[in-house]
Amino acid sequence: MRRASLNADDFEPLHDRAGYCRAAIPLGRRLGAEGIGGTVYRLGEGERICPYHFHHGVEEWLLVVDGAPVVRTPAGERALRAGDVVCFPSGPGGAHAVSGPGIVLMLSETRLPYVSVYPDSDKLGTRPGPGHDEDRLEFRRGDAVGYWDGE
Repeated sequence: MRRASLNADDFEPLHDRAGYCRAAIPLGRRLGAEGIGGTVYRLGEGERICPYHFHHGVEEWLLVVDGAPVVRTPAGERALRAGDVVCFPSGPGGAHAVSGPGIVLMLSETRLPYVSVYPDSDKLGTRPGPGHDEDRLEFRRGDAVGYWDGE
């Protein structure tokens, strides 16, 4: 049985992008999970996990571990508190962004491939899965071409 901890020492640095979460615990990876992914994020005041988005083909859940994060959905913004659980279904109705302060656990299906959609920037992201990094792409909808273009 693998075990993971939510202790402060277990957070790993993510990146240095201003305004976004900089530390997380990749629970799914540490536990060797295959069907469900899980990551704990430590959000500073106003930091977001990622841009406002939704997925085609993947459902996500949010569990507030500590603090008072704010979730943005198509219905608007809502303050949350420790113990709250929210489900973001696949598709536009599940669009979301989570900002701090707080510690949150995001759970998601590990179904591959899937597509991420970013409504604010009108982008799509392809997520083909391990071993296909050359096809993990972000592009604007306006850059799309027709099916037969170039054939």
